[in-house]
Amino acid sequence: MGLNPASNMRVPLKYVCEDVDRHGNVRCYVRTPGKRKVRIRALPGTPEFMDEYQAAIATAAEAPPRQADEAKKGSFRYLCIRYYASAAYKALDISTRNWQRRALDAIAVEHGAKPVSMMQARHVRRMRDAKGATPAAANQLVKALRALFSWANEAEETTANPTIGVKKLKYRSDGHHTWTDEEIQKFYESHPLGTKARLALDLLRYTTGRREDAPRLGRQHTRDGRVRFRQAKNEHRNPIDIDIPLHPALAASIAAANVSTNMTFLLTEFGKPFTANGFGNKFKDWCRQADLPHCSAHGIRKATSTALAEAGATPHEIMAITGHQTLEEVERYTKAASRKKTADAAMQKLQRG
Repeated sequence: MGLNPASNMRVPLKYVCEDVDRHGNVRCYVRTPGKRKVRIRALPGTPEFMDEYQAAIATAAEAPPRQADEAKKGSFRYLCIRYYASAAYKALDISTRNWQRRALDAIAVEHGAKPVSMMQARHVRRMRDAKGATPAAANQLVKALRALFSWANEAEETTANPTIGVKKLKYRSDGHHTWTDEEIQKFYESHPLGTKARLALDLLRYTTGRREDAPRLGRQHTRDGRVRFRQAKNEHRNPIDIDIPLHPALAASIAAANVSTNMTFLLTEFGKPFTANGFGNKFKDWCRQADLPHCSAHGIRKATSTALAEAGATPHEIMAITGHQTLEEVERYTKAASRKKTADAAMQKLQRG
């Protein structure tokens, strides 16, 4: 637990520890099992502290374990350790680093000591097919290996790439459930205007932000009748800046929640900013309280995109709101809306006939 020197309160964050230097100053660190500790210099309880905390968690995850020296050069585990320490890996967003590392570390549990030069495409296919019951996870494994060997070839750590020719599994998935108007109203009935849950949904709904974006929004992002923020996804590689009108319903929700002066509108019960994962979990709790266990934060983004398409917005207009960079994703919404309108028109003709 970290100590907040300004308030003498404990900060309930996982892996946070403290010590006191010879001048009596309290120093906070992130110390994960078997990894080097990482110093947090910002004052606990501030947004800067949470930013450093998240970065420290990622840095600790990237740091080679203490038994790294035992990894034999040329082994799969050794290659993974080299990749985690590379500039290419560190340039990735935290969420990308995390899922890549989970996938690669899972492979290393069984195959870490094996010579990476012996890995062939058939081995990758075998590992992929072993996860056939969960095709999304199987494809993520292949994607993580491709990233690893793409870096390894460029860095001249290896000369072969066993992922070449390995295809992803084909499967049908509609992704996150798209909220219906009825489900949104049901959520509103359970979480009325002025509640934190209602504000959370309105932030998602009227900014089309992801779960990483909503907990970062605050007064500095809503000025002069507009909402301006940089999307968290790919912000370090390919940043996307959003600049959209402040919807009256969102303005009313912010005012009712009495958070218009906050640097982050959404705070935990401890008065601290949410992490992306923490917000996602909390939002799922609010959904369950509204008897909507199948709904999620990302489904709101899809619902607003659908509503824009049904209102007649063009793909480029939708992209300006959502921050999508290709037409392919957005055209799904507009095509579906077009089919719906065409079907309605056709049925009206049948009724007149």
